[in-house]
Amino acid sequence: MFEKVKKNFGFGCMRLPMNGESVNYEELNKMVDTFMESGFNYFDTAHGYVETKSEIAVRECIAKRYPRESYTLTNKLTAAYFKKQEDIRPFFESQLEACEVEYFDFYLMHAQSKEIFEFFKKCNAYETALELKNEGKIKHFGISFHDKADVLEQILSEYPQIEVVQIQLNYVDYDDPAVQGRKCLEVCRKFEKPVIVMEPVKGGNLVNLPDKAKKYLDDLNGGSTASYAIRFAAGCEGVFMVLSGMSNMEQMLDNISYMKDFRPLDERELEAVKNVCEVFNSMSLIACTACRYCTDGCPKKISIPNLFACMNTKSIHHDWNADYYYTNVYTKSGGKASECIECGKCEKVCPQHLSIRALLKDVAKEFEK
Repeated sequence: MFEKVKKNFGFGCMRLPMNGESVNYEELNKMVDTFMESGFNYFDTAHGYVETKSEIAVRECIAKRYPRESYTLTNKLTAAYFKKQEDIRPFFESQLEACEVEYFDFYLMHAQSKEIFEFFKKCNAYETALELKNEGKIKHFGISFHDKADVLEQILSEYPQIEVVQIQLNYVDYDDPAVQGRKCLEVCRKFEKPVIVMEPVKGGNLVNLPDKAKKYLDDLNGGSTASYAIRFAAGCEGVFMVLSGMSNMEQMLDNISYMKDFRPLDERELEAVKNVCEVFNSMSLIACTACRYCTDGCPKKISIPNLFACMNTKSIHHDWNADYYYTNVYTKSGGKASECIECGKCEKVCPQHLSIRALLKDVAKEFEK
């Protein structure tokens, strides 16, 4: 169906190599070249990624350096950047210009939930995107999705024109009642929609495992912790693409090593992954994937994902390191958990549906004694 896509592994451009606040183009060029030379060609971006720097990075490191027919590029329509139907086309054209391309191979209605879907319908966003497809500016039309399976079923029923669905899928969230990875995958299969997987390593949580969980994978004497997570997602029925947000060459080379000649997890590996899930579920860790959607609109500039990471690190390792980072790195110039004014903007955009305001109170109690 998607002949231009060469393999089942894609470069997610939400986490890129950085020099301070700027994208490290020199490092990214090397990573893109390695990715392409290894036979992969799928790239995924959105206007808000890397604080609106991602599309420009795509332009500088991909579009300006490779023939358009050699790579596949996905972009998205995000609710934060339009208020009415008339805003959509100008925004879309600005995305084409930012990436310096004449069309997008895939264009997704971004981060669809029940509430956001209603807003998109009110603005005729799906209809506008389908018009752009008819004009050849979009090759394939789809959605990225963050809600329960019944909402996904509603969207796919109302818009059978959807060609592809991007969902969060990893072995910890597979049967999680909040994320419903398995159920969402089953809905996609019911409607015969190919699946793109995001967050296969759960924002890095399935890379930096607690020691007890990591031992189950180390005992396999196989690949990296990331390899089991990505191969799990890629091996699920109906999945045609798995994205990984790679921020350095080491991650790139590791991912390529097992995705170039992909094989699904065998029974022994699946059993180890199941044991890792049990460890995670027993620790009550905050299920944040560090997508950073919550930070853009925070009036107090609280770095919520970093504070949650400190909390998780404290739960796992029980040492002073998390306290140091909380006090001397992430809140040194303000933005403490206790400064939350409970406006709720973060919770409205959280793909994990976390009770962020309550969790920030827990963080403040732990680190601001």
